[in-house]
Amino acid sequence: MRKDNSKGNPLALLPLGVFLILFLGVGIATKDFYKMPVLVAFIIATAVAFMFNRKESFNKKIEVFCEGAGHADIMMMCIIFILAGAFAQVAEAMGGVEATVNLSLSFIPSQFLIGGIFLIACFISLSMGTSVGTITALAPIGLGIAEATGIPVPLVTGAIIGGGMFGDNLSMISDTTITAARTQGCDLRDKFKVNFLIVLPAALITVVILTVMSAKYQTGITGEYTYEWIKVLPYIGVLIGALAGVNVFVLLAGGTLFAGLVGVLTGSFDVFEALEATSNGMIGMAEIVILSIIIGGTLELIKRNGGIDYLLGFIKRRIRTRKGAEFGIAALVSLVDMCTANNTIAIVMSGPLAKDIAEEYGIDPRRTASILDIFAACIQGIIPYGAQLLIAAGLVGISPMEILGYLHYPILMGVCGILAIMFGFPKIKK
Repeated sequence: MRKDNSKGNPLALLPLGVFLILFLGVGIATKDFYKMPVLVAFIIATAVAFMFNRKESFNKKIEVFCEGAGHADIMMMCIIFILAGAFAQVAEAMGGVEATVNLSLSFIPSQFLIGGIFLIACFISLSMGTSVGTITALAPIGLGIAEATGIPVPLVTGAIIGGGMFGDNLSMISDTTITAARTQGCDLRDKFKVNFLIVLPAALITVVILTVMSAKYQTGITGEYTYEWIKVLPYIGVLIGALAGVNVFVLLAGGTLFAGLVGVLTGSFDVFEALEATSNGMIGMAEIVILSIIIGGTLELIKRNGGIDYLLGFIKRRIRTRKGAEFGIAALVSLVDMCTANNTIAIVMSGPLAKDIAEEYGIDPRRTASILDIFAACIQGIIPYGAQLLIAAGLVGISPMEILGYLHYPILMGVCGILAIMFGFPKIKK
């Protein structure tokens, strides 16, 4: 167990407070939690971090910042983000999203209509690695199904959001999975196995609830959905490769190349359009890459100024057991996600502190990564000002507040996470 007699400096945490006040305060004042750009808010917080420790020169502080920003874990995470963006954009441009959606819809039995939609969303989000992409693809179709069958639109929308959060939490190419695994220093595949065992009951119970709730609306799905099998193969290939333990860099680069070849062969685009889609996908990840670098540097300054030591001491004084430490990690990432409305950012901010707590109390990195991702996804899937609910509500023409009563999976995911901590499930071998 690591020994640390330092009491730390509580004022060193002020930059995080400034960030939360700016981001949350502007959101409450304007009733728009995306009014204050998260990147600008964190840059201001970084400037505050530079004001501490006057004994060190400004050049030395720059060195400390760069040391944290350029840490190997941060850089690897950024490269993975870039490759994931390239794959997602190329696969979408060649028609992979539409083909995957239509293929899934073709297999829905009418008696499992809404439960089937939830499972489709699970499969698509697991393949694509993005809840927002899944919701964007499925919400318009869900609206059409609701209008044709008389099923309440919020019920269908809630099922789609739940399925989207399933893959957001588990997919090997999801930025949250990548971030949680990298910050804790564990393998993506190992994190998936632990995480999957915890949330599987939530998914199964959700299917049952949705099937029972939609039983009286069993009128079947009308319409014919066409698809090309070949356009689904890149997603299937990435999913199988990830489960088989293929290196994530090789996996994403190979998946992008595969999707590009499929697009060219099917006439969806030519070689230069494929290259353009690759570039656009990489550029689309610029904000999260820049934010990760800035957060890494700022947290290193906070750590050097004694903020992390103080926070660890504060938490340790209230934690008596390893189980208490796990609840502390869950509460930490949940609170940050409530304030930032972004589960990736919440994990990036909470990850280093969670790793310190885990090392202090002997928590397996696979378990810590799973707790971080589960509770970040749970909160992200139920806050009405989060991107998922806002996008879904906008696409189907209802208020985000109307969906809150139908978010079964995110809520059950959080319940399963709490039970997993309480009963020490699953048992992990060293």
